[in-house]
Amino acid sequence: MSGVYVFLGPTLPREDAVLELDATYLPPVAQGDVLRLCAERPAAIGIIDGFFESVPSVWHKEILYAIHAGIPVFGASSMGALRAAELYPFGMIGVGAIFEAFRDGRLEDDDEVAVIHGPAELGYTSLSEAMVNIRRTLSDAVAERVLTAGTALRLESIAKELPYRERGYGRMLRLGGDIELPAAELSAFRGWLPQGRFDQKREDAKAMLRTMARRLGQRTEDGVAPEARFHFERTVLWERALREAAPLAI
Repeated sequence: MSGVYVFLGPTLPREDAVLELDATYLPPVAQGDVLRLCAERPAAIGIIDGFFESVPSVWHKEILYAIHAGIPVFGASSMGALRAAELYPFGMIGVGAIFEAFRDGRLEDDDEVAVIHGPAELGYTSLSEAMVNIRRTLSDAVAERVLTAGTALRLESIAKELPYRERGYGRMLRLGGDIELPAAELSAFRGWLPQGRFDQKREDAKAMLRTMARRLGQRTEDGVAPEARFHFERTVLWERALREAAPLAI
């Protein structure tokens, strides 16, 4: 689909993404990328993954700039869900359970979606597990009577207390064993996990891509561009950023 760009990293393999939406897939979004992309006059922008910590995160203001320019901006799963939960009142289009949880205040911490991942050359392979995925998987295990609610809650607390870089099912289960959670339940969960684990981030990413494909495919004369529900303040700092923005490598 011409003019459609999606920022994607560890959440979903690119080969799976292209099955959902024909788009130009870019690396995880960083500060200034959306601003630079606006120079390409995109038909739509999707944000799934984004850098943080070692690389400055995408500004809220550059997303608002795109929306104000009439460019639909979608978000889901990871950085996209965080920004959409903050900016949906201004016209950003959020998709998926993770976005909804942040929007509704059921989740608040950014580390819920954070993972450590490999480099671009290795396809941004995830090297830790997102807390949102662990929560969903534990909930499913309770629903399927693999774990009791009490054991699942203890495991959830263990995972949440770990730094996001160290989160994973193996570490969580080892620590659960250390505090003598029921061995039979831990063993049952370990055996169930290969087919039972649920990747909420991946499912939300696919849902966003399908939503983009559907809404852009149904584009009418009115389009899908959100109505800007705000006045965009062009500050001195913003004008400087606009002048200094280098072209985005596409």
